[in-house]
Amino acid sequence: MVKALMVAGATSDAGKTLLSAALCRHFSQKGYRVAPFKTLNISLNAYSTADGKEIGISQAFQAWAAGIEPAACMNPILIKPHAPGRCQYVVCGRPVDMPEHEGMREDLMERAAACYRKVAAMTDIVICEGSGSPAEPNLRDRDLANMRTARMAGAPVLLVGDIDAGGVFAGIYGTWALLAQEDRALVKGYIINRFRGDPSVLGPGIDELSRRMGCPCLGVVPYVPLRFPAEDSCSLRNTDVPSGGNDDMRAVWISNLDRFLEVVRASLDLGTIERILGEGIHGL
Repeated sequence: MVKALMVAGATSDAGKTLLSAALCRHFSQKGYRVAPFKTLNISLNAYSTADGKEIGISQAFQAWAAGIEPAACMNPILIKPHAPGRCQYVVCGRPVDMPEHEGMREDLMERAAACYRKVAAMTDIVICEGSGSPAEPNLRDRDLANMRTARMAGAPVLLVGDIDAGGVFAGIYGTWALLAQEDRALVKGYIINRFRGDPSVLGPGIDELSRRMGCPCLGVVPYVPLRFPAEDSCSLRNTDVPSGGNDDMRAVWISNLDRFLEVVRASLDLGTIERILGEGIHGL
């Protein structure tokens, strides 16, 4: 049975795209068939697949990290903002006219679920990436990309917080606390990202946060200034679009990802992450 893991962020630009890519590469290098999946992406930075379909650039990057070619089923819903109140929907890789209507979100989720089944059918492990924050109370009944996807995929959730932006303990704990009670049980660990300094100084905060949440800190990832794809306007750090074609872009980003993966392997408790992945959420 395919196993899935979701990487969610306490905020936008917490680093979930890059950590998801690193996990794709880590498990691929261990001999597993791995693929990325993101139900819904809001981004102008799209990638055209070999069959002419569009997905978010982050899922293309994650597919390359896993050693496979990007496919439309890896990002079934791409929303491309054009102007205030106006956007274009790309569904299963193709632009569609998508006026708001009753049942629209359920229709989109059905299409996303069908895409997930395609991804799952060709892999051993699916690394799912959330979108924005999973704990917006005003969006809870409309959010397709986070906890609903986790439940659909049977994916335990790792919550990522960006300490470089400040307030990481409040951000991680607040995100967990605002989740619906049944969704809190899906969060199996958290990661502190982009730390500058000696991580031992975080000990008291980590101890208290783990006690309050009932799940472990899986590691503190240091700030690493490398070149990676920018998904949207929030992603202004550690990003670059190299000049040249897609081959140049792919080579630069994957080379940097390999350097970042060395840091991840030294910083994260990958053994516990593998155990969490293996256990899944079935039976909760």
